[in-house]
Amino acid sequence: MNFVRKRVIITGAAGLIGTWIAKAFAEKEACLWLLDIRKEELDELIKEDSFGRASEVRIEQIDLLDYEAIQSFAKKVEEAWGAPDIVINNAGVYPSQMLLDVTQEEWEKVLGLNLHAPFTLTKELAKQMILENVQGSIVNIISRSAFVPRLGSGSYAVSKAGLHMLTRSFALELAPHKIRVNSLSPGLTPGSQVNSLSENYIEAMLKNIPLGRTAGPNDAPQAILFLCSEHASFITGATLTVDGGNSAGIFNLPLSNE
Repeated sequence: MNFVRKRVIITGAAGLIGTWIAKAFAEKEACLWLLDIRKEELDELIKEDSFGRASEVRIEQIDLLDYEAIQSFAKKVEEAWGAPDIVINNAGVYPSQMLLDVTQEEWEKVLGLNLHAPFTLTKELAKQMILENVQGSIVNIISRSAFVPRLGSGSYAVSKAGLHMLTRSFALELAPHKIRVNSLSPGLTPGSQVNSLSENYIEAMLKNIPLGRTAGPNDAPQAILFLCSEHASFITGATLTVDGGNSAGIFNLPLSNE
């Protein structure tokens, strides 16, 4: 999988999964543009040895809830790089709250960051890719919640279900331009400082994972590298699930004849 000097944009790059994805592309000597609202974390991130292999590293502090900021960023990309080769829409929030308690402001924030921002960024950057005939790849990070909501995560589930359908819709529209759009659904990934998970939650979730472990630093990133590579040149509008079998079915019930 050759990504040398491929121009890669990653949102939510200071987060746990975003960091892993960025390091994976850096190891492949890609050109990186890492986006997050947390600039200090981005500054610290790119000091790590992994990024020494990247052909180029840029960082961008951006509020993805700001539509105009996304448009301005797209123009900056056009001036500095031209069209990107790869876009990873990874930024998101995972609030735990009953729908009856969600305020209008909280609802709009979840939908804004998890769904509206990927729509706007993809739209603006895909236009550049079409103009420059870049036959690139776009990957959206969704969740099992897009298909099976959990109690207390209604707004998150709605946003990820929307992102799943947005992926498929963009895949249809961009296919004539040979731009592939897919989604990846990662498994349970404890360790996020923004979307923290309790020990009780992790323990309960582990009981439903047939392969018996949480996601590690190579699981989602290696799957994304595959989706963005020439090995996946005939894959678009698909969702690759990397969750240890969690989505395969019910795992933790006793056999019916026991």
